[in-house]
Amino acid sequence: MSERLTLYSYWRSSAAYRVRIALNLKMLPYDQVPVHLVNNGGEQHDPVFHELNPQELVPVLIDGRRVVRQSLAIVEYLDEAYDGAMKLLPPMIRDRARVRALAQLIACDVHPLNNLRVMQYLERELAADAEQRQRWTQHWIREGLRAFEEMLVEHPSTGRYCEGDSPGLADICLIPQVYNAHRFRVDLTPYPTIARIEQACLELPAFDTARPENQPDVPGTA
Repeated sequence: MSERLTLYSYWRSSAAYRVRIALNLKMLPYDQVPVHLVNNGGEQHDPVFHELNPQELVPVLIDGRRVVRQSLAIVEYLDEAYDGAMKLLPPMIRDRARVRALAQLIACDVHPLNNLRVMQYLERELAADAEQRQRWTQHWIREGLRAFEEMLVEHPSTGRYCEGDSPGLADICLIPQVYNAHRFRVDLTPYPTIARIEQACLELPAFDTARPENQPDVPGTA
């Protein structure tokens, strides 16, 4: 694990955004390889990338000879493989279970319903127009954030961040989804705890540097 890490990423991919935050919090230097998910029908479908990830999704992390796929698996891999000063999961079993539940609410229940390939399927196969796709996205983001907000408010472990006063896995998943909420014009007024945590996270360089608009492959930066 002595070689420099490589992240296959796309500037507006929520899943890749999560991993960028994790790498920054762990203070791990890495190189980015952009995979444009739209150009030329989607570079993720290229045979070379298919060999790297048969799902044809980003992110993919390369650590020496290791290929790690799926954003949550990558984040936990980084936390276990690289100790450092920052831990992304709490030490207590019950606290880790809570954090994983929050993270999976976003990564497993909300984000998959709104990612690019779902939007493309709705448009191509079901003839859903832009307004219908927008309403679909807004609905599932609201449903997820409503539950997430309630889970934060009801629990004594909620602090400056989702779990206590240090950012971790739950925040890593939450902030990219809140970015999507802004992008799709979801009103965050009903979620004051989420809005407060978003502000606290984005004040940290690790989160700010990971923002989509700060990536080398953002359109217009070439």
